[in-house]
Amino acid sequence: MALYEHVFLARQDLAQAQVDALAENATKILTDNGGKVVKTETWGLKSLAYKIAKNRKAHFVMLDVDAPAPAIAELERQTNINEDVIRFMTIRVDELETEPSVQMRKQDRDDRGDRGFGGGRGGPPRGDRGGFGGGREGGSTFRSRPPRDGDRGPRPPRDGEAPRAPRPPRDSNPGSEG
Repeated sequence: MALYEHVFLARQDLAQAQVDALAENATKILTDNGGKVVKTETWGLKSLAYKIAKNRKAHFVMLDVDAPAPAIAELERQTNINEDVIRFMTIRVDELETEPSVQMRKQDRDDRGDRGFGGGRGGPPRGDRGGFGGGREGGSTFRSRPPRDGDRGPRPPRDGEAPRAPRPPRDSNPGSEG
């Protein structure tokens, strides 16, 4: 039998019990057709990169499967029919991962909490940096430079081009007549 990873996205408005029931239904389809589910991971409710069928979030579930091709075909057929599943993908793999998937390890990393002093990335607090965000005293810390006369001046002429005459100064209030 071949090894597969089957990931499906369930609608955001489903309860966790309903998502677990979908995973159990997929497991039943596979076992009835001569396959077995080696591992089931529920990744939880995650934000999507773009809307899918008016959903901004979805429940992610991954199944590691050891099953023949007809069992996978039946699973995909049933998944297509189910209105609660908004996307799915099944890929064939050479071997199944024995450790938790990257998504599960990512959740463990998010649960570590506070990382010490400062801004959370091991550096000093970021309140002393200036910029446009305004300091702790209120107001902006941005200071514009004083205007320079002519700034860079007119551009030099190109080869074979006559020098340009300087432009007249712009009217400070266009549209107002005298």
